[in-house]
Amino acid sequence: MAEKRDYYEVLGLQKGASADDVKQAYRKAALKWHPDRWVNGTDAEKKNAEEKFKEASEAYSVLSDPDKKARYDQFGFSGVDGAGGQDWSQGFGNLNDILNNLFGGAFGGFGFGGFGGGGGNSGPRRQRGRDIRTSVKLTLEEIVNGCEKEVSLERNRPCPECGGKGTKNASDTKTCPTCNGSGQVQSVRNTLFGRQITYNVCPQCNGTGKTVSNPCRKCNGTGLTRVKETVKVKIPAGVEDGMQITVRGEGHSAAGDGVNGDLLIVIHEIEHSQLKREGQNLFYTRVISVTDAILGCEISIPTLEGPQTMKLDAGTQSGTVVKLRGKGMPSVNGGYGRGDLYVKILVWIPRKLNRSEKEMIESLKNSSSVKPDPNREDRALFEKEGKYF
Repeated sequence: MAEKRDYYEVLGLQKGASADDVKQAYRKAALKWHPDRWVNGTDAEKKNAEEKFKEASEAYSVLSDPDKKARYDQFGFSGVDGAGGQDWSQGFGNLNDILNNLFGGAFGGFGFGGFGGGGGNSGPRRQRGRDIRTSVKLTLEEIVNGCEKEVSLERNRPCPECGGKGTKNASDTKTCPTCNGSGQVQSVRNTLFGRQITYNVCPQCNGTGKTVSNPCRKCNGTGLTRVKETVKVKIPAGVEDGMQITVRGEGHSAAGDGVNGDLLIVIHEIEHSQLKREGQNLFYTRVISVTDAILGCEISIPTLEGPQTMKLDAGTQSGTVVKLRGKGMPSVNGGYGRGDLYVKILVWIPRKLNRSEKEMIESLKNSSSVKPDPNREDRALFEKEGKYF
């Protein structure tokens, strides 16, 4: 399959859809794409139907679960972490059985013969405001514990002069003549499976079902004005660079009695001056002198909680890696603890020595203690630790 599509897009829904909306959308998709419908199709059609059915089933398994849906709404695919439900590749079973199990027997032997029809909403469509996308910059210190950020933005809000109605006088509001107040217009076309009826937003009233004859001067009848506002956003611990957080209802307002869009916040992680992040783990490289490596020493290691003292044994090899457990980053999903901090030790070899220093080194040249032994355990340990980097 191609790159994953947004689960709401797969089911033809808007964010914030109710449980009933999710169920009905999946019912429609399951009826359309179940492989039983395409047994007489071409190989390409059969494969496409199979993929579409799997895609819809995965979307339903997440959006129908309140906990998974909440995590997906806030963090996208990384929030559900592959929790896309069961393996749909092991056979699809009887379509009626699947639908009856999912929807409590409401289909009662529903067959494909009645699929050609369609229906729309009886009332005007409730509009949804546009989403707002912005970004915030965070340090590792802010990410490790989570934080609160203030985000400044401009967004559409109900006009204060007309209360968002588009006019000050209720008598100036009339039923839209194009859609007769339904907020949507109908189109019909014939397909191989029968008549297909689709409903689109009315172009004259934009789905409100009403028109205004004497519009408000401040908002020109739209019911909306542009305002500058500040929103406080809670950033959970463990977010990563490029991750998107959704804040429900903090986007643009919609006309009439519509619902607000969402505020989409993209995380930009500020590079740390000393620590490098890879997932939940952190990496730090420290250079020490030859004498410190030979004799052993204590060094200060930067952590996100402040400096920590580390003792290095005498004879520490260049390339040695020490792991500090639990000093890394938390998982944004929670419940997985924190990663680790890996400290890599490099030994600095001086390029220039004065005469007395050279004589001192020369005196050690033939000593067996300073010659590498390929059979020594510390060499094997060095090669093993090198895999971390």
